[in-house]
Amino acid sequence: MKSTISKLILATPLVFGIATAAHADENFAGLTWGQTSDNIQKSSELNANLDNPKFDKVINKENTWGVRAGRQNETGRYYATYEYMSGSNNGYKLRQQNLLGSYDAIYSLNENGTKVFGGGTLGLVKLEQNSPGVSRDSDIGYAAGLQAGLIQEVSQTTSLEGGYRYLRTNASTEFAPHGQGKIGSVDLHSSGEWYLGANYAF
Repeated sequence: MKSTISKLILATPLVFGIATAAHADENFAGLTWGQTSDNIQKSSELNANLDNPKFDKVINKENTWGVRAGRQNETGRYYATYEYMSGSNNGYKLRQQNLLGSYDAIYSLNENGTKVFGGGTLGLVKLEQNSPGVSRDSDIGYAAGLQAGLIQEVSQTTSLEGGYRYLRTNASTEFAPHGQGKIGSVDLHSSGEWYLGANYAF
């Protein structure tokens, strides 16, 4: 697993650099807000010990905040993003953090600054469970996914956007009540996020 993550980290800037080397233009930074829902897979031991708990409802349309920075031009952009989200339901609590590298191809739709984008993402996801009565546990796994959406230029330096991103991940966390051993685990299989963003070019 560690070797796979290392390869992803090393390959990401190389891929993005090749894709944009001929069109390097301007820096940009931005903020994002969205809502994330996770697809959680549970071990058979956890289902048996906790009577099939509903972990998909823990992070379900939860607010997600992010910051990002990168470089862009008229035909594409590459950027790094950090995101944070957490949720609780029926006594279970999960926290998720994403550190992602993305590349988008951009296509202009009209002269009013409306554009569409689509691209891919690689990165790392940290999943942490901090449920009451259970020992805290966390894990860092890899993430790979796709995103697409619309960009609307507001001025020469400012733009707004809306989009959707889907990530597949392999982060997992164990469940061990205080004073007991492990009773099962949960795996973050995938997550989907609808988001809005504001970008400033400089």
